[in-house]
Amino acid sequence: MTRSFTGCIVLLLSLRIALPVAWGQQDPGPRKGAPGGGGPYLTLTPNELSLFSHAFLRFGKQVSVSGTIEKGKGLGPTFNGNSCAMCHAQPTAGGSSTGPTNPEEPHANPQVALATLDGATNSVPSFITASGPVRVARFVRKADGSADRSADGALDGEVHGLYTIAGRKDAKGCVLKQPDFARQMAENNVVFRIPTPLFGLGLVENTPDAALRANLDATDAARSKLGIGGAFNLSGGDGTIMRFGWKAHSKSLLMFAGEALSVEEGVSNEVFPNKREAVEGCVFNPLPEDSSELANPASQGANAGATVGTVSEMSSDAVNFAAFVRLLAPPKPAPRTPSAENGAKLFHQAGCDLCHSPALTTSASTYGSLSGVTYHPYSDFALHHMGSGLADGIVQGSAGADQFRTAPLWGVGQRLFFLHDGRTPDLLEAIKHHSSSGSEADAVIRNLKLLSPSQIQDLLNFLRSL
Repeated sequence: MTRSFTGCIVLLLSLRIALPVAWGQQDPGPRKGAPGGGGPYLTLTPNELSLFSHAFLRFGKQVSVSGTIEKGKGLGPTFNGNSCAMCHAQPTAGGSSTGPTNPEEPHANPQVALATLDGATNSVPSFITASGPVRVARFVRKADGSADRSADGALDGEVHGLYTIAGRKDAKGCVLKQPDFARQMAENNVVFRIPTPLFGLGLVENTPDAALRANLDATDAARSKLGIGGAFNLSGGDGTIMRFGWKAHSKSLLMFAGEALSVEEGVSNEVFPNKREAVEGCVFNPLPEDSSELANPASQGANAGATVGTVSEMSSDAVNFAAFVRLLAPPKPAPRTPSAENGAKLFHQAGCDLCHSPALTTSASTYGSLSGVTYHPYSDFALHHMGSGLADGIVQGSAGADQFRTAPLWGVGQRLFFLHDGRTPDLLEAIKHHSSSGSEADAVIRNLKLLSPSQIQDLLNFLRSL
């Protein structure tokens, strides 16, 4: 009798601890109404506002191969998109992946139609769907099975463009084939990334390394009690903290923009001047295709061939994109309801804010709007081990196979897809995925599982208010 009763108690306790179907609450979904993010700082000077406005137009510009179809040039030979705004669109320009669940302006995934645009002969990979997120694909291991002599010689980790320019009417002669995604999927060799939101990143760029280190140090004791680590991904060039991208692999907004131009659109530029997949018959322009306007008669930029112009006109697309992001205001949260207020307290009580830091402060800046600002990204911008459930096998800098930069939560109220690969549109499911073997978040998730159903709902309402 006693043994049976004791067994029942143990069983009940274990059911309470392993709560995956008993959370019982519901993500309220993306917040309705006007976009909480997007647009410039209201305190920009007239010159700064002019730069932002012109850079915004460049951000939305579509590219073709040689600029004979769409205004921009340099698409391919491989690519995932044909404009920055195509991927960074939700809830407005500068955000993350759009989708048909947008409560205000539903849009299908634009990557589907992109496959055959202008005569291209691509097929749409199985992981790109009209209702799913914009995605890029990386191979964990080399697709051909080759390996060099290094210990990790069989590892790949690179982005493999979804599409090629073969068949396009502005790419005659190019016969470059798509990667065999079906085969690589069957071999469990494909992992995904979705676009990171860009709102407020000028503040992040202008936050001193010392401030980031002090913020991490301030929570060291509390993190240790919950088994939470934390380390920064450091630049191999100057040893400073990198902070952009899912694994914090990029140091500055200019590098971030230049890499996106090269990897996502295939456009060679002053930051990444060489073509990816530059096979014979598929390169049509002098390099770099995106460059500053130095009275270059071959240029097709906004002020091509001119000897003078505005900063935007004379600067490359990469510089303009970085300026647009730098001057893009942070997301504005919704007014908090009593439920959301309680959720904010529970967020702290459970230990969520030990990684998702609520506040950081910038240093002095040449842009007055970014100078000495205390902002609320809900991120420490450090790397954390997220366990086997989220591990993607990709190593970037010192970020290992299961390490990711703490994803900033500002603006999460209007996001459609969550986690690095967009695996779920459900915020509660995203929280659950934080717990798996080896995850630093396990103890925090155990704390959350001790909350009542109404408290979990308050927490979700708080997150959707951001």
